[in-house]
Parts: sequence; C-alpha cells; structure tokens
Amino acid sequence: MSGVHYRLGIDLGGTKIEGVVLDAACVTQWRERIPTQADRGYEHIVSRIVGLHARMLEVVGDARWSLGVGTPGAISAATGLLKNSNTTVMNGRPLALDLARAIGHPLRIENDANCFALAEACLGAARGHRVVFGVIAGTGCGGGVVIDGRILTGRNRIAGEWGHIPIDPTGAPCFCGARGCVETFVSGPGIASQYASLTGQTQSAEQVVARWQQGEYVARDVMERVFSAFGRGLAAVAGILDPDIIVLGGGLSNVPGLCERVRESLVRDVFSDTCDTPVVRHHLGDSAGVIGAALIGDERPIA
Repeated sequence: MSGVHYRLGIDLGGTKIEGVVLDAACVTQWRERIPTQADRGYEHIVSRIVGLHARMLEVVGDARWSLGVGTPGAISAATGLLKNSNTTVMNGRPLALDLARAIGHPLRIENDANCFALAEACLGAARGHRVVFGVIAGTGCGGGVVIDGRILTGRNRIAGEWGHIPIDPTGAPCFCGARGCVETFVSGPGIASQYASLTGQTQSAEQVVARWQQGEYVARDVMERVFSAFGRGLAAVAGILDPDIIVLGGGLSNVPGLCERVRESLVRDVFSDTCDTPVVRHHLGDSAGVIGAALIGDERPIA
C-alpha cells in the first residue's frame, strides 16, 4: 500500500451528494456531484453514497485513505441512529453502521454545518480565529461550532443547532415540532412559505429575492423579516458562545448585502453594550461542506 494518505469526503444534501478527494496538503484531486434522489428512499440514498465512494477509490488506488461524511442532522449518542435531519427519510436509520458495512472501512459522520464550520475555520474565512460559529442557510438552517480547530459536538450532539431556536411562538410550524424556529424564517423554504402566506402565490426563494431586488413591496417585507430573524437568532447564539467570528454559508449567503444586514440586526438585539463580532461570507464557496467532511475523517493536523 502506498505511503500517500488521502482525505475522502462526502457531503449528503437534500438534493445532491458530493464527493471530494484531498491530498495530504488538502488540495482537491477529484470532485463530483450526483443527485440525491431522496424521494426514492433511504436504501437508495445509501446506495448512491456507496457508488460515489467506489469512484473515489478509483482515484486513490492503493494509497491509504480516511473517510468523513457530512449530513443534515446528527448521529444520536443514545441510539446510534440519525436524528434531526430535514431529509426526514433518513431519520431513525443506522446510517453510520450501514455505510461502514457497505464500504468495509471505518468512517466518521458529522453534521453538515459542523463540516462547513471546520473547513472555514481551518482553511477559509475564519482561519486564525479561536472560536468560530459557522452557519449554513439554504434548504434548512444549521450551525456548527469550532474551537481551536476542533468541532464542538456537545453532550447530546446538538451543539450549534441554532436553526431550531424558537424566536416566534406564534410563528409557522417547523418540521421539528416547534413553532417559529429560526429555520422557518431563515431558509429557502421559509422564505417561499412567508411569501405565499402573504400573497397566495407560489414563488421560490430565488424568485422572492429577485422581486425584493426589484423593489416589490411584499418581497421587501419578507426579506426584512428574514434579516431580523437572522440577527435575532445569532444574538441568542452570541449571548452564550460569544464567537470570535460568524461565517455564513449556504444558498442564502448569496443574497446581496446579507452579512451587513444580519450584523445590524445582531448588534441591535445582542445583550451587550458593544458587539464587534465580524459576520462574513464563506471563502470556500460551495466546497466548504465536502472539504470539512474530508477533514473530519482524519484527525491528523492539516499540512
């Protein structure tokens, strides 16, 4: 077996599964995306992951490798089953066990937002900062905490799950069972739902953002709610964690002026006379999640 060591990462999303192969210096050697096809069920998703991994092995040959998998939700410390995934077909299933058996190799699974935060802390926008809070806002709304280059998972493996902080008890129902969670405002489906409730029209989040940019009154109202909820939720996080930097990722990070508007709301709502915490956009683009997945599979220092 070759002495070269590769870091393999797989990022499982609601609509796509992405794989990456990094060399010892964390340089990308191979990357591919395939559709998740979640509507075809849990076993099909597992087979998609296994097939993608097989193509990764064609790249690494007989070299040593480690594997990390990022997924919405987390593996329960109590049961070993996946919990809290917004791809609900995955919940209550032994994903870690099934993948390890199918692949025939140890692997590590972490929440996708934890992977994002780790990548940005080690290689991206938060490099050089001790306490990092990373946000993924897209199909859902997740968060991850990295301290001194290591993920903080917490006793119950829910550290960073700020998307399910209820900020409006009279708000819309959330898939988690609560009402008015951050995610019901700060997510693509949340934006679309808010617009539909005000207009009766079905529009995607991208279409609502475009209408906001064109000056439409209702879209402007929706986006103001999003900015306010975003900052209010982060103020709750800052009141407990007080991070050195907050990094925004996911599809909503592309909204023009998001960092500035969110920081204004954070400063307004945080319980402090001062708040100089930077709120910045990711540096690694949509690669951050899968790069972080590759990093979690190998505990060795980054070259």
